[in-house]
Amino acid sequence: MGRLFLISLEGKIYSCKHCQAHLAVSDDIVSKAFHCKHGRAYLFNKAVNVTVGIKEERLMITGMHTVSDIFCVGCGSIVGWKYVRLISIFLLA
Repeated sequence: MGRLFLISLEGKIYSCKHCQAHLAVSDDIVSKAFHCKHGRAYLFNKAVNVTVGIKEERLMITGMHTVSDIFCVGCGSIVGWKYVRLISIFLLA
């Protein structure tokens, strides 16, 4: 594996709970009114230092959706999911 070049953010940031890689800033929050099986989730309009997994059909609280898991590039842990057709990013709170 090569050297990681992580993007650093300024202001109030949200970061990976495992490696503290910066993921998003609070100004990019669209909504805090979401929940998932792990607890609260925030809807962001953009995120950094993440990779997108394969898309799959998943049964969510609001029905069946096409989503992709979002992984931290620093440590590889799952940090949220992305609705593929809506182009929205959710990060676990």
